[in-house]
Amino acid sequence: MPPTRRTVLAATTAALTVPAATATATATAAGTPAAPSPASASEDRTRLRTGFERLQADGYAVFGNDRIGIVTNPTGVTRDVRHLVDVMHADDRVNLTAVFGPEHGFRGTAQAGGSEGRYDDPATGLPVYDTYQKYGRPLADIFTASGVDTVVFDIQDAGARFYTYIWTLYDCMEAARLAGKRVVVLDRPNPVTGRRAQGPVLHPEFASFVGRQPIAQAHGMTVGELARLFNAEFLTAPVPLDVVRMSGWRRSDFYDASGLPWVPPSPNMPTPETALVYSGTCLFEATNLSEGRGTTRPFELLGAKDLDGRWAAAVNELGLPGVRFREAYFTPTFSKFPNQTIGGVQVHVHDRETFDPVRTGIALLITAKRAWPGFVWRPDWIDKLTGSTLVRTMIDAGAGTDEVVAGWQDELRAFRRTRAEYLLYR
Repeated sequence: MPPTRRTVLAATTAALTVPAATATATATAAGTPAAPSPASASEDRTRLRTGFERLQADGYAVFGNDRIGIVTNPTGVTRDVRHLVDVMHADDRVNLTAVFGPEHGFRGTAQAGGSEGRYDDPATGLPVYDTYQKYGRPLADIFTASGVDTVVFDIQDAGARFYTYIWTLYDCMEAARLAGKRVVVLDRPNPVTGRRAQGPVLHPEFASFVGRQPIAQAHGMTVGELARLFNAEFLTAPVPLDVVRMSGWRRSDFYDASGLPWVPPSPNMPTPETALVYSGTCLFEATNLSEGRGTTRPFELLGAKDLDGRWAAAVNELGLPGVRFREAYFTPTFSKFPNQTIGGVQVHVHDRETFDPVRTGIALLITAKRAWPGFVWRPDWIDKLTGSTLVRTMIDAGAGTDEVVAGWQDELRAFRRTRAEYLLYR
């Protein structure tokens, strides 16, 4: 269950001077978002503008004269696909002095579980510091050594608790607090909408880098909203925080409504359609079946040696809303079953409005376990991904999809109540 809310210090952001022109674009760590001015309300009806676009249009006023370090990766781009580090480095209004690279690296050259290390960026000459698997005092020491005053975060999320960039944000917020730095989050869309939270909630004893704190498996929030939640509910003490809001984004919007280019936030998240299924099918990482890494459709193709069309037939019989399953055969080039032809399913979402990725992921696990005698869990990993022992033990006991999903509803309702306090958009 999520912990009891802590009272946020009134001074969390009160000490920060936010120029009047910025007031409609920013939100403090907690509380009601500023109402848009008539001009921005008109702007909202025309197109989405990201946090960075609004920051730039306001002349970077929220930065003041601070020395800026930014946590970002290849997704930190403008509408015309220029990287915002390159844009800000060339702008005399910004004192950009450092870049911090997460998992996969600032320029995105590393595979899952890797980073780029410490180097100087050839394009800008800026020092790039490696934040991957660093947190607490060691990460605070990196922020101190970099000499920045404000840590900025701009990375595209995928909407799932176990997508590690949101925990990079969390770790950076905690480290910035320890180092006496301020945090500014530049908001971007949740690519799979922000309509609702779905799935089990992490239990604290299963905390790891794929889930530091008790949020739902599909959280239904933007990174800016998550930053507000983290600051009020989970940090040891609040950090000075500004969220530069988007305009023109509605909670019901999928990524294609944004008009923004999709840059893969990690090597195995090639399209927005990948993100649509990811919060459910990523659970196959915790089995000995392939989750499609090493193919052109990761997390949409699932399979194993000697699996055949009986699995697709079994899961199609369930009549899951918004999705169908095709018997598929494929040959991963790396990860599980490299260079072997294996059988399984391809997930085809035909109605994304009714599609429930987490329920679908559970149904696929249950039917795979019944269809393939070789099915094996990675018990420590499935419990970390789902946030408790509930999913694994119920499936092993023979529970059906509805029974497993019913098992997390109380904790999900509690999370939804907490989540509602930190939402910025309608």
